Amino acid sequence: MQYLPRLKIILQSKPFLIISLIFLIIYILIFTKWITYDSKINESTTKLTGNIISYTIDGNKLSMLVKAKEKVQVTYYINSEEEKEYLEENLLIGSKIELEGKIKTPYNNTIPNTFNYRKYLYNNQIYVTFTADKIEISHQTSFLNQIKSNFMKRIDHVGSSRAYLYALILGEIGYIENDVYKEYQTNGTTHLFAVSGMHISAFVLILSSALKKLHVKEGISNVVIISFLTFYMFLIGFTPSVLRGGLLYIFLLFNRKLKLNLKTIHVLYILFFLLIIINPFYIYQLGFIYSFVTSFGLILFSEKIKGNAFKKLWITSSIAFLFSLPITIYNFYEINLLTILNNVIIVPFVTSLLFPLTLLTFILPFLDPLLSLGIWVLEGISHILNLFEINLVVPKINFIFIILYYLGIYLFYKGYKKSIIYLIILIFSYKLLPYVDSNTYVYFLDVGQGDATLLIGEHQSYAILIDTGGEISFVKENWEKQNKEYDKSSNMLTFFKSLGLSKLDLLIGTHGDIDHMGEALNIINHFQVDEVLFNQGVYNDLEQNLMNALIEKKIAHSQNKAEINLGSDKFYLLNREEHKDENDNSLVIYTDLKGIKILFMGDAGVEVEKEILEKYNLPKMDILKIGHHGSKTSTSSNFIDKIKPKYSIISVGRNNRYGHPNKEVLENLENTTIYRTDQNGSIMFKINEDKLKIEFCPP
Repeated sequence: MQYLPRLKIILQSKPFLIISLIFLIIYILIFTKWITYDSKINESTTKLTGNIISYTIDGNKLSMLVKAKEKVQVTYYINSEEEKEYLEENLLIGSKIELEGKIKTPYNNTIPNTFNYRKYLYNNQIYVTFTADKIEISHQTSFLNQIKSNFMKRIDHVGSSRAYLYALILGEIGYIENDVYKEYQTNGTTHLFAVSGMHISAFVLILSSALKKLHVKEGISNVVIISFLTFYMFLIGFTPSVLRGGLLYIFLLFNRKLKLNLKTIHVLYILFFLLIIINPFYIYQLGFIYSFVTSFGLILFSEKIKGNAFKKLWITSSIAFLFSLPITIYNFYEINLLTILNNVIIVPFVTSLLFPLTLLTFILPFLDPLLSLGIWVLEGISHILNLFEINLVVPKINFIFIILYYLGIYLFYKGYKKSIIYLIILIFSYKLLPYVDSNTYVYFLDVGQGDATLLIGEHQSYAILIDTGGEISFVKENWEKQNKEYDKSSNMLTFFKSLGLSKLDLLIGTHGDIDHMGEALNIINHFQVDEVLFNQGVYNDLEQNLMNALIEKKIAHSQNKAEINLGSDKFYLLNREEHKDENDNSLVIYTDLKGIKILFMGDAGVEVEKEILEKYNLPKMDILKIGHHGSKTSTSSNFIDKIKPKYSIISVGRNNRYGHPNKEVLENLENTTIYRTDQNGSIMFKINEDKLKIEFCPP
């Protein structure tokens, strides 16, 4: 043990910290950027055999992580309620599974600044996905995996509170209803459902108290606690946040027993260093970043956490909020200024009441009604807090902002209390950046087989969304309904916030088809919209439902205007006659933005094109938004010959069942430059003094 004093000196020395940090940066760059990784599985593979690492069943959707030659993310859609019950009873972690289906390479995000599923999988060493049509399960599995599966099955049989048992015990949030979880996200309390320090502390407290009452010797007690934490980390799947919580306790225990007397913050750094060496891709995982950054902040300012229980909780929440704020802004572009208060209210309820009750309900399932009551109270509190949210939208930040922000935190730590003012100025400076941007932007967003176009005036003087995209949703039985239903509006709203937008001045529905207006209700429910403009004609059910919501929310709405004036720009509505066909009732919008002439055709057909040519003396167009996704019912050769567009934009879904765009339409456009959302992803035109800059977000 004579080497321990020297080891302590080395581990706490500045040269070690600096050299090891430089080494880590180089190590991460080499193994995550310089070296690239590809799948070993052939793209033509139709059969896959492997072992189940993890799985969730959400409605009729079974998602599995399977270890074959490599990790593969598998999706299977369940055919019947009986099959769902069979899978719930027979799926086991670690069991062998045989699959038939199709290999897919996941796409990148095609709307800028939104979640990149392909990148997320890559950072988890998953390179392909598999859509299964048929599955066969072998029930053989290891003893430990059998225990893990039994844990899950016990939770499945608890009752109505099972979603929170999954969340609070296993850290699996997929079973909490989407709208409920979004409210936790809004009030800044989702960290309670990521298994980390809170859970580890609770388990250690329970175990140590029980062992103390049983008069178990300290050495044996430590072995029991370490064994339990190791098993619990295995149970969770060794996620970064639980590794940080569990291993930090174990490392601190050894630090004390070996009398190294290392500072807690140095122990945290050593743990960080070792985990990155084991898996450098951890650095890209949000849970890992949040866990270490907030832990670092709480340890650094631990001497400031003084006073009564309420004051300590307030200071702890404030420190966690300040240290995690750049991460939140970087990923979500929005902060709730009441997050600290929300945590002061919700955290004690969860940690002191709901979490212990969750553990008791796992052991004694007859307590499910009592836990359900507690959950009802929690969700009620969360909902009420969201009624008073104060959200600050901050556009996408860069690495410079993060450095400057943490520099301000460091100055505050050193005693410069006025650095808080510096931090506020820094945040608001970035928030105001869009207002000094003299460019005008037109974004043709990739929303699959649908239309959605965002226009932003210079100095962000206005924001207009023309159409919202949308998909037909089929009626599902109760067993088929998923908690995590995907809607395209979530991606769009994230994108809006990344640009610094906190509202839409105008939402235009060119017509009432679902692929143009299907997401409108979601948008007005989750984003501020000042006015909605409808096309001419009688409202269909979709439009009428939207109209009812607009009346209830007291949002201004109008129908078939002749002209729109926003900022210094004018928008002219050319198709104002009522037709028998809803597509031909589409609003056709013409505008001239700083000399760039743009025409949006909605789904208007050839007859409307002919009427417009007869009624208006249209100039040559710089940008034409092609009608009806490139269908043969639109974009006649005569129309194109008259307006001679320089750029033609076709908003169309990949491998769509309609065969869009039509071959004849593409031939009519052969003298123009064609951009398609299925091939180019979202398409951005940046306009500045009649100059165009074009960017893409390809799949």
